[in-house]
Amino acid sequence: MYRVYPHKRYNMTEAFMAKHLPVPCKILDLGVDNPLSQRLRTLGYQVQNTSGQDLDLNPAEAHQTGFDAVTGFEILEHLINPMGVLQGIQSNKLMVSIPLRLWFSAAYRSKTDPWDRHYHEFEDWQFDWLLEKSGWTIVDRLYGTHPVKKVGIRPLLRLFTPRYYWVYAVRNTELNP
Repeated sequence: MYRVYPHKRYNMTEAFMAKHLPVPCKILDLGVDNPLSQRLRTLGYQVQNTSGQDLDLNPAEAHQTGFDAVTGFEILEHLINPMGVLQGIQSNKLMVSIPLRLWFSAAYRSKTDPWDRHYHEFEDWQFDWLLEKSGWTIVDRLYGTHPVKKVGIRPLLRLFTPRYYWVYAVRNTELNP
């Protein structure tokens, strides 16, 4: 994926986390260790990533116990069935982000890396519904754009069209015992 400004996305993620998940929160981060996981550790979060096994085939990776929260930054769109993963999460707090579906661009698909393909690109209401149906209540949300260093209509649209969507959610039982 063409990512010119990952630091902007990381900064937004870190600020959103600081608002809802205080340091030294113990976090299970869905997906393999990555630059954002490493940055979160330097901020004082106790981050453990899943092993990198396919979560569609092995959702138990996401169902580990002993964590204050589960995070998944740009991972759920790669799953064929994210609902099974979301339903089985053992923590009562969830923070995730996804790329939003853009009306002027097709879903992302790497031609060389089969792990780097989006099965879903949600609209925000679809993702909200998925979370609701899988037992989560959204407490807060955040939108971000995806500017690129190119010239043209699409790059112009990317300056102000929301591309990323962050959600902080809790188990329905926490808000509605």
